[in-house]
Amino acid sequence: MTERILEPGSTVGVLGGGQLGTMFAGTALRMGYRVAVWDPDTDAPAHRIATHSFTAPFTDLGIRDQFASIADAVTLEWENVPAELCEWLEGRCPMRPSGAVLRILQDRIEQKQYLSSRHLAVPAFAIVESTRQLVSAVEHIGLPTVCKTAKSGYDGKGQWLLRDTSDMREVEQILETTKTGHRWILEQFIEYTRELSVLVVRSESGACCVYPVVENRHELGILRETCVPAPIPLDVAEKATELSKQAVAALQGVGVFCVELFQAKDGSLLINEIAPRPHNSGHYTLDVCTVSQFEQQVRVTCGLPLGETRLLSCAIMVNLIGEEVRSVTSKEGASALHATAGAVLYLYGKRIMRPGRKMGHVTFIAPEALTAEELAHRFIKRIRRPA
Repeated sequence: MTERILEPGSTVGVLGGGQLGTMFAGTALRMGYRVAVWDPDTDAPAHRIATHSFTAPFTDLGIRDQFASIADAVTLEWENVPAELCEWLEGRCPMRPSGAVLRILQDRIEQKQYLSSRHLAVPAFAIVESTRQLVSAVEHIGLPTVCKTAKSGYDGKGQWLLRDTSDMREVEQILETTKTGHRWILEQFIEYTRELSVLVVRSESGACCVYPVVENRHELGILRETCVPAPIPLDVAEKATELSKQAVAALQGVGVFCVELFQAKDGSLLINEIAPRPHNSGHYTLDVCTVSQFEQQVRVTCGLPLGETRLLSCAIMVNLIGEEVRSVTSKEGASALHATAGAVLYLYGKRIMRPGRKMGHVTFIAPEALTAEELAHRFIKRIRRPA
């Protein structure tokens, strides 16, 4: 299949204007494209660099027409945009990924059912729509278990860890007071050795490239650091890579996807979730890969050949969360960070600082993994100190 190539000078649209949309837009501009950003948040940082900026709600039909008349191809930075909008847009220009893929991945139940039906390993799960179903699901899956909203929720939001029956009361109260039609998913709690993720890029023709397997470490449900390459045996990395490729191929996905995996204590690999977009855990690609995840997103959206995913160095990416960003913007903090060899700072330009909000990240690059880890952990210890 020969893909239609959008030449530089064309306009690519992106739904969502947060840090991922900003990095995509900056990359697209560097490659010679114009960028149309649609994000209802007037303060979304991507609006500041966009060629065309739209801040109306995603339900605004007039803006939908304007956006479609400008964009020669469209992608997204966030999976919680309306799937029906994406389906309407793809009737008028290339939409990467498609609305159909988005519908599957933005609903955790649909996603798990789809992957399971394709014989791809996922944790045991059950649908919950009432307190009765919650009790039944817990009896079937057992404790501990994790209850999640079927849609939305990220960075630990919309999730409850149920270690014993007393933890069920909060979820039961929510179920009792929530309108009908809302769904939750109860998932087996996996005692994992590591949480891994793999970036998979797939073109319309089915061409595929995969980035190295990374290890992700979380705090309070929020990604704290990503280590590349993951400190795992070669055979585990190969299995994680193959499982991730199979999952994206099963979806017939076109775009950049992040497949999150659990490495269970028995060595098995299970798919946790798939994000249909570049991912926080892929920020290291900006500095230590020949082609970043954002350039791949531009390439696949515009029908260009996919780039290589060669890893040039070991690295650890550390997120700056909430007030922690002050540790790198004060005179002393900025001086200390920029005096650190191999440290690369990214600030997202978010004006409002909230607890748990990702405000930027630092990538620590070193020839050896242990050196990168030492630099990263020294930095984490410093930013955790009370102001």
